Amino acid sequence: MKKLAFYIFIIVFIVVFDQWTKIYVSNNFKLYESVRVIDGFLNFTFAKNTGAAFSFGGGFSDWLRTVLFKILPVIACFWLAKLLYTSIKESAIMSWAYTLILGGAIGNLIDRIRLDYVVDFIAVYNYKKTIFGITIPEWHFAIFNIADSAISIAAVLIIIDFFINKQEEKKEEPA
Repeated sequence: MKKLAFYIFIIVFIVVFDQWTKIYVSNNFKLYESVRVIDGFLNFTFAKNTGAAFSFGGGFSDWLRTVLFKILPVIACFWLAKLLYTSIKESAIMSWAYTLILGGAIGNLIDRIRLDYVVDFIAVYNYKKTIFGITIPEWHFAIFNIADSAISIAAVLIIIDFFINKQEEKKEEPA
């Protein structure tokens, strides 16, 4: 039970931190206003995302957006909570992954229910520059938030867990 309480604490921390940053940005930035944090790499830029990752589905009809971005995520959160509960005895990596996904999912779900969009504000980018004679092309990643960051870290943990399990399977195979 101590482990479960710890993971619940982390979920609550992610949700509170995510919501606090989104409220701060919403109250202090104009839409698409951008503040340079690390020149040539990181800005805080207020954006509204009515879709999912990379704004996918933002143009869908209202009823479809309600099903995909409000109803299904609630069901997914209950399923993730069950996965977290069952993973605690089996895999620390997957417990962390489920914790991060659940915290991120709840953070974004609160926005969708409260605002009908998700507040995004972290903009990572690079201007074209030459370093050591190598030209680095200009690129701009999609604007995201704390909840998205937690979910992305969880994806990396799931990939790591997959490769660890593959290595263990190879060790167990008869020669």
